[in-house]
Amino acid sequence: MLTKKGKYGLKALVHLAQLEPGKTAFVSEIAEQNNISKKFLDAILLELRKGGILRSKKGPGGGYALSKPASQISIGQAVRILDGPLAPIRCASKTAFEACDDCDDPEDCQVRHSMMEVRDAVSAVLDNMTLEEMVAKRSTRPAEKQAQ
Repeated sequence: MLTKKGKYGLKALVHLAQLEPGKTAFVSEIAEQNNISKKFLDAILLELRKGGILRSKKGPGGGYALSKPASQISIGQAVRILDGPLAPIRCASKTAFEACDDCDDPEDCQVRHSMMEVRDAVSAVLDNMTLEEMVAKRSTRPAEKQAQ
């Protein structure tokens, strides 16, 4: 399940992806427009900056912006930066494998193999979805949903 940190990070990325090229946004602006605590968002944006997805600038004309075009930012990368591995359990993770205490043979564990399939399916969707595509989905909602 996506954490609040992951959800808020994606909301902030969508916000930044909708800025005019060359523009930046302050944390307070992103937080206010997306109903996110500024303090929490500060930490989230810092992680995304350290992960290479955002750049920041201090002073007049400063703020946050995407470090590369939205078409080059995968949602899977953003989620991993904020929430860690996509696998639902540690023993199914490619990057953070950890054997279960109650399992004698991880290679023969049906639960692990099933969760590896879940991991692969989630990864296939998130790694092949770009921030640009996410923004496009948001802006092509039916008119009646936008009015609500």
